[in-house]
Amino acid sequence: MDYKKSNASLSTITRDVNNLCENTGNVYETVAIISKRANQISVEIKEELKRKLEEFSNNNVDNLEEVFENREQIEISKYYERLPKPTLLATQEYIEDKTYFRNPAKIK
Repeated sequence: MDYKKSNASLSTITRDVNNLCENTGNVYETVAIISKRANQISVEIKEELKRKLEEFSNNNVDNLEEVFENREQIEISKYYERLPKPTLLATQEYIEDKTYFRNPAKIK
């Protein structure tokens, strides 16, 4: 999923718990679903950032080119820092019904 195009807010929003748990009927189950999805999103973003920063991990030669590369690394890192946090992304996905979940205990 493209997290850069998500319409999740950049700051925390107070939400009505009763509206959040309409799908599951249980606040704790809803929180568990959102937290597991947030962990998945976090891992995906970290792997993507790691892949982008590995492009710069060539020989550690101290020269003018390295200073230029460090600027690019800094810009990439700042970009990822400005993205909404994984919990906000996961909550927005849940609200928009983009999160697939199932409870094996309820399936009979």
